[in-house]
Amino acid sequence: MKKHNWKQILRQWDEGRFDLTMALPEQTEPDHAGPDLPYRWDRRDRVRALERRELRLFERMYPWLSALLCVVIVLWLFWAVAELPAFGDPQAPAHNQVMERYVGRGTQETGAVNTVAGVILDYRAFDTLGESHVLFAAATAVLVLLMAAGKEDGEYRRELAIMHTESILRNTVRVIVPVVLLFGLYVMFNGHLGPGGGFSGGAVLGAGLILYAISFGFDAIERFLNFRSYRATVLVSLCFYSLAKCYAFFCGANHLPVIFSAGTPGRIFSAGLILPLNLAVGLIVACTMYGFYSVFKRGRI
Repeated sequence: MKKHNWKQILRQWDEGRFDLTMALPEQTEPDHAGPDLPYRWDRRDRVRALERRELRLFERMYPWLSALLCVVIVLWLFWAVAELPAFGDPQAPAHNQVMERYVGRGTQETGAVNTVAGVILDYRAFDTLGESHVLFAAATAVLVLLMAAGKEDGEYRRELAIMHTESILRNTVRVIVPVVLLFGLYVMFNGHLGPGGGFSGGAVLGAGLILYAISFGFDAIERFLNFRSYRATVLVSLCFYSLAKCYAFFCGANHLPVIFSAGTPGRIFSAGLILPLNLAVGLIVACTMYGFYSVFKRGRI
């Protein structure tokens, strides 16, 4: 019996260059054919023919079904837009009720002096949760697509050896990176009190990690941020965000008290869940930025 390289066959079939049904064992008539053997070979022929017809039907129907689905989604979106208030209508809820609620009672209800942080991480926290998952999905997709497309290890080592000879760069980074990381933490902790928050603070942290990796190499960063710790940090941050806001949404929808009080506006430990959520979002953003750089640079985290 002819042997097949199934991994290569499946890859060719996925690219549309191979008929998977042709890889089945060839039909050979045995020397001593019993009464049931001809029926067995005929059944296999029927299966092959059915698979070929299904593949041809799928190739013909897939474009039409895709176009039909797109048309249905577009019509549904148009119907939803038609039900919205006119653009710029002063009587629209977004221009009176929502604005008055956010500005007039935002600090009292959320405990955040920064109204923007109160809106993003309290009133519209579900939207921010989706944005965090988008970042995680983007990092995962980049990792899957480029994990084998990075530079060769020898080329990376040569670049690192050149970096090690730049003593001015390394000594400067030793002074700058701690300040950058500290400032990133400050922006994250200060997000509910003034300008800042998880996204901007996480971007500062990610820039500090990238700068450190450029100067000292990935081996130095892997002492505290390798793939295992990267995965654990992102997973714990996303799970904490999801569970915390699900608890807050459930209590708010059922008019139940929340154990996380708003506290005294203006203090560092106030605003309920906004401070820990800022930290979770900041860690996700920092890990995503560093992960992108690492994957594009060497093909892995």
